[in-house]
Amino acid sequence: MDVPKVLVADPISERGVAELAAGGALDVTVKTGLKEDQLLEIIGEFSGLVVRSQTKATAKLLAAATKLRAIGRAGVGVDNVDVEAATKQGVIVMNTPGGNTVSTAELAFSLLLALARNIPQADATMKAGKWDRKKFEGTELNGKTLAIIGMGRIGTEVAKRAMAFGMTVLAYDPYLSASRATALQVELVEKLDDVLPRADFITLHMPSTPETHHMLGAERIAKMKKGVRIINAARGDLIEVAALAEALKSGQVGGAAMDVYEVEPPAADFPLRDLPNVILTPHLGASTAEAQENVGIEVAQAIRAALLEGEIRNAVNMPSIDAKTLASIGGLIDLGDKLGRFLSQIAPKRAEKLNIAYSGKMADLNTTPVSRATLNGFLKAAGGSEVNIVNAPAFAETLGLKTTETRLSAQGDFTELMEVSASNNGETVSVAGTFFGNQARIVQINGRYVEARPSGVLLLVENRDRPGMVGLFGSILAQHNINIAGMSLSRNQEGGIALTVLNLDTLPNQKVLDVLLAVDDICSARAIVL
Repeated sequence: MDVPKVLVADPISERGVAELAAGGALDVTVKTGLKEDQLLEIIGEFSGLVVRSQTKATAKLLAAATKLRAIGRAGVGVDNVDVEAATKQGVIVMNTPGGNTVSTAELAFSLLLALARNIPQADATMKAGKWDRKKFEGTELNGKTLAIIGMGRIGTEVAKRAMAFGMTVLAYDPYLSASRATALQVELVEKLDDVLPRADFITLHMPSTPETHHMLGAERIAKMKKGVRIINAARGDLIEVAALAEALKSGQVGGAAMDVYEVEPPAADFPLRDLPNVILTPHLGASTAEAQENVGIEVAQAIRAALLEGEIRNAVNMPSIDAKTLASIGGLIDLGDKLGRFLSQIAPKRAEKLNIAYSGKMADLNTTPVSRATLNGFLKAAGGSEVNIVNAPAFAETLGLKTTETRLSAQGDFTELMEVSASNNGETVSVAGTFFGNQARIVQINGRYVEARPSGVLLLVENRDRPGMVGLFGSILAQHNINIAGMSLSRNQEGGIALTVLNLDTLPNQKVLDVLLAVDDICSARAIVL
C-alpha cells in the first residue's frame, strides 16, 4: 500500500513537521517558497497540502493536484485557498481556528498599551539621541473605558486583560447573548453607534463580512469621543482608512494602532504610514513561537486524521461524517444550512436559544451533522470564516447561544419536517422545511404555511390582505428590473395580514425596499440571501 505524500509548502513549526511524519505513516516533503509553476510541476504527487498565507491554492493548482485529498491551513483565514474549487474536486479544506487566540489577544492589548503611553514614538526619539519627556505624556488605562467590537474568542481574552488593568469594558456584538455578557462581566450595548461616544479606547475583533466592511467610516468616527484611540488586529477592511487618516490629523482620533490592512503589504503611499500618532505592525497577530507551534501541531494532526483515519477536523467545506452517511443525508445537511442562514436574517439579535426539531422520518436519522450544518449556517454572519461545521458548537458557546434538538412524530400535513427556531426574551421566530420528492422547500415561516425554494434571493413581504397587492409587488419590482422567479402567498385570515414570499433573480437594494415600505398596506419587507 502506498504511503500518502504530504507537501508542506509554507513554513510551520518543527514540532508540526515532526507530528506529520510521526511513525512513517505519511511521506512528508518540506518545500517552501515555491512559485506557482514550480508547484504545478510537483503537486500531482501529493495527497495532502499544508499552507499558511504565502502559497495560493488556486483552481489551477487544484486541477493539477489529481491525488489531493486534504488541504490544511495553519491559521484561521482561508482566503488563499479556492474553497469552492476544492469542494468540487472533493478536497477537504481545514483550518486551525484556536491556535492563535491568546497570541492575537496579547498583541491587541500590547498595541493598546503602546498607544496609551506613546512607547514606539518615545523609543524612536531616544535612539535619535533626544530626551523629550513632555512630548510623550500618556494616559493611564485604569478607570478608562474600552469598547470591544466583537466578543468572540479573541475579544473575550482582551476583555479579561482590560479588566485586570482596571478598565470598564463595553461590548458590542450582535450575536452575544445577555447571559454570556453577564458571565464575562462586560456591559453589553445594543447598538454600535451607542458604544462609540462612550469609549476612550476601541478595539476591533469582528470577522470580515459584507456587513462589517468599513464598519468604522467617517460618519461613525465623527460620533466617537474626541481623542479616542483605535486598535485593529482583526481584519483590515473593518476601517475606512482614508476617513481614519483625516480623523487622526484633525485630532478627532487621538491615535491608532494597526496590525492588519486591506491590502498586505500596504502600498508605499499608505495614508497612515507617516502620521506621528499611528503605530503599525506587519500582521504579527499569530507571530509568536507558541502560536506558530500550536497551529503547526494542530494542522498536522488534522491532516493525519483526514488521510489516515478518515476523520475530518475543523473542515470549512465538509461535515465530519463518513461518505456512506453523507450520501444518505447530504440533502438534509444542505437544507439545514439554508434554514440556519434564513433564520439568522429574521431572528431576534443576541438569540439565547436555537432549537432544531426533526419530525417524522427525519427523527430516525443520525442528525448530528445536520444540526451542526444548521448551526453553522445560523452563525455565518457572526463568525465568517472562523466558524465551520466542526467548531460551530464551541463558537455558539462563546456567544452564550444554547442549542437543543427535539424529535417528534409526524407533524400535521408532513411526513417529515425540519423546523429551526431562535428565541430571546420571549420572542421566538422559526422556519421549517421538507422535501417534495428530492426537492427541498421552505414550507413554514413562523408557523404560517408557504412554499419557496431555499436558494438565491427571497423577498418576504407582510401586507394587509386586500385585492391588487400581488400586482403591486410585481409592478414595483418590474420598475427596478427585478424578475420574480416564484411566489407563495399565505394569510392568517381573510382581510388580515398576508405573508408573501417571492423568489427573485436579483437582490433588491434598500431603495427598492423603501419603495415597498412606503405603500400604506405593506407592513414589512425584508430581503433574505441564501
